[in-house]
Amino acid sequence: MTARSTPRRGIPRPLAFGALFTVLAIGGTFLLDPYRNFQLATVAAYFCATAGLTVLIGRSGQLSLGQAALMAAGGYGYALTANAMTDAGATGIPRFLVSMVTAMAVAGVIGWLLGLAAARLRGPYLAGVTLALVIAVPAVAAVFSGVLRGDQGVQTGYDAVPPLLERLIAVEQWQAWVAILVAGVVVTGLAIYARGRTGLRVRAVRDDETAARLNGVRPGRVKVGAFTVSSLAAGAGGAVLCFVSQSVSPGAYTLAFSLLLVVAVVLGGLGSIGGAAIGSALIVLLPWVLAVAADALPLPAEAQQRLSGNLSILVFGLLLIVVTLLRPGGLASLRLRPRLRRRRVAATSAASADPGPAPGAVAGPGSAPCAVADPRPTPGAVAGLGGSADRGPTEPGHSGPRRDTSPPRPAEPREDLSSRAPAQATEHGAPDRAEPRHPESELEPAPPTPHRKR
Repeated sequence: MTARSTPRRGIPRPLAFGALFTVLAIGGTFLLDPYRNFQLATVAAYFCATAGLTVLIGRSGQLSLGQAALMAAGGYGYALTANAMTDAGATGIPRFLVSMVTAMAVAGVIGWLLGLAAARLRGPYLAGVTLALVIAVPAVAAVFSGVLRGDQGVQTGYDAVPPLLERLIAVEQWQAWVAILVAGVVVTGLAIYARGRTGLRVRAVRDDETAARLNGVRPGRVKVGAFTVSSLAAGAGGAVLCFVSQSVSPGAYTLAFSLLLVVAVVLGGLGSIGGAAIGSALIVLLPWVLAVAADALPLPAEAQQRLSGNLSILVFGLLLIVVTLLRPGGLASLRLRPRLRRRRVAATSAASADPGPAPGAVAGPGSAPCAVADPRPTPGAVAGLGGSADRGPTEPGHSGPRRDTSPPRPAEPREDLSSRAPAQATEHGAPDRAEPRHPESELEPAPPTPHRKR
């Protein structure tokens, strides 16, 4: 007996793509100036939050308007832990790692509590709970002003470039590297979560909770897990944003910012990781492009001041309407190449135009013989249409009835029905009807009808 060989499994696709895009993004930082690297780091921070939100809304079907509050929780957790580690004498990468883990843990606990409520709420009720959480962020910061410092927020220490990279890169490029690495790890984990068995259960609960429950899936546990995973990603995004800006305050995580995250997810494409990346780039780069364009126009100072805060909101609203009408799947649905689309259309049309084998086709050499249908009806079949079945004796070697090979007899003259005598009445007064003939008698020649003399 030969031993059965175990198939070798390669690197999972999400891991391969995550590593490739991370390396490409880090390499692209050498082509950007310090301000562009700062923008890239901000995009990476937003990418963590939008990726978690698109998994929550697009995959599990739960609407959340509190992603900004979860980012604020992660930012405060990172800032407080980093300052405590600095006071304890820890600096550098260990301080960053411990602060990042703490930030994600704080956001994950809050998301877990929201998930417990999400397991019992649906639709606008769930959206109302998450909306209240965002509105409560400034109030919480004001109540615990001794720790959270009120509206001023919490500042963190300066994170310098490691000594090995001081002569190679600047501070903004180092911050971009850290943000890209964190985003790569978080988004790759979300992709594995969405493509695995857990993601399949999440989609099953989204489509039909009753059917999922009948198949052994617990909808409450799945919803709580989806909220927790999304909260961990949002906490990581808030920690990265605090690392880049070196501060966290409640004014940066308002209701408008939380709604902007939802708009970014819808513009990019619900349920798509690539769509979350597109939406993150839009909410960072589009206001900057509009500000540059407004400054280039010869407008009065008062008009420019009005446009600076409202033009981006107007453009985002127009984009949302246009994309929803023309591309409900978001901008990520444009990635299908026209050549591949034409191939699929051609294959579909060729499959629909193929009529299939003919009814009397004979199997070719090497194939199993098939029965060939005889299009001519048998006498028994014709008799069956008239209400009787002709099942005569069969010939040896044939399973069907014997065919009548005698020459056709000439047509008989029709009898004048008017000359026929009326039927005799029976004992009960009903006319005596002719007895039905046996089907086998139809094959025997009928006796000649005598001609009557007039």
